[in-house]
Amino acid sequence: MDMPGKLVVRTYAPARRWTMLASALLLGTVALYLAFEFGRQKAGFDGIQAAQQRSALETQIVTLQTSMHDLQVQLAAADEARISQVRERSEVAKTIGELQAALGRAQQDLDFYRGIANPLAAAKPPVVRVQQFQVLTTEAAKHRYALRFALNRPTRPEQSSSGMLAVTIEGERAGAAASVDLSQLTDPKLKELPYSFRYYSNVEQPVTLPADFRAERVTIEIRPAGKGSPPYRQTFVWNPDAT
Repeated sequence: MDMPGKLVVRTYAPARRWTMLASALLLGTVALYLAFEFGRQKAGFDGIQAAQQRSALETQIVTLQTSMHDLQVQLAAADEARISQVRERSEVAKTIGELQAALGRAQQDLDFYRGIANPLAAAKPPVVRVQQFQVLTTEAAKHRYALRFALNRPTRPEQSSSGMLAVTIEGERAGAAASVDLSQLTDPKLKELPYSFRYYSNVEQPVTLPADFRAERVTIEIRPAGKGSPPYRQTFVWNPDAT
C-alpha cells in the first residue's frame, strides 16, 4: 500500500510584502534627503536662513510692485493734467493771436482807406505794414520752415522807406512758455532783417525751430529808420501751410 506524500502549507501575504517594500522606499527617500541636507550643511548652506531671505525678498517684491503701481497712477494723473493745461494754453494763445491778427488787418484797412480819402492828412511818418503772412513747411523732420510775408505802405508810397525787422516766435518749451528770436532761428545767425522799398516788398525768411520747442505765434517788430517813427509790432498765429 502506497503512503501519501507530505503536505506542505505555505503562507501567502501580498499586503505585507507591499507594505515592507513601501517602507523600504520611504526609508530610502528619507535617507537620501537627510544625506542631501547634510551635504548642504557641510557646504555652508543654511536652509532656515535661505527661507527667511526668500520670504524677505518676496515681501520686498510685493512692496516694490505696490509702489510702482502707485507711481504709475500718479504719473498718469500728472500727464492728464499737463495735457489739459497745454491744450487750454494753446487754445487761449491761438485765440489771442487770431484777435491780434484780425486787429492788425482792420488797422491796415483803416489806414489804407484813410490815405485814399485824405492823402494830404498823412502828416505823420510813413507806416509799414505786414500783410499776407504765411508759414511754409520746408522740412518737417528737421523743424525747418519759411516765414513769407509782404511789406507795404498804405500811405505816401511816393517816398521810400527803410528800417529793420525783428522776429520772435513764442510758444512752449519743456512745459513752460518760451520764446526764440531770429538769432536762434537762422544759420548764419541774424539779429534783424533789413528792409528798404518804395511801394511793397516780399520777404521770405527760412527758420529752424529747436527740436523741443512748440511754436504758437509769430511777432514781427517793425523798426523804421529815422527819428519820429517808433517801432510797432504785429502778431500772427503759427499755422504752417495755411492760406
